[in-house]
Amino acid sequence: MVAKANSRASRVARHIRVRKKVAGTPVRPRLAVFRSAKHIYAQVIDDSLGRTLVAASSLEEKISADVKDKKKGEVSVVIGKLIAERAIAKGIALVAFDRGGYKYHGRIKLLADAAREAGLKF
Repeated sequence: MVAKANSRASRVARHIRVRKKVAGTPVRPRLAVFRSAKHIYAQVIDDSLGRTLVAASSLEEKISADVKDKKKGEVSVVIGKLIAERAIAKGIALVAFDRGGYKYHGRIKLLADAAREAGLKF
């Protein structure tokens, strides 16, 4: 139990360090990613206003039906494409990627690559 608490605290500390440098602006909002054991969430945030502009998650009803039998990596790709489509529809093409203190591999990398393929620029 101690190792789990320490790994979470380490991730939060890494995220705080990253957030000192990465901030969302109206011109270039922040694409923040959070992953849990089962789900993945992505938000495009304008930190100057403190508002979420676009969001997507694997918990959404219309998404959860489509991704029910898929692996977590495949779900990350779907969410990456969806967040990019929604951001582009709102006129957001350029974002700053915030990996949330996680390593840039696995589900985080798959989501980022899918968002890039769908048209977002980091």
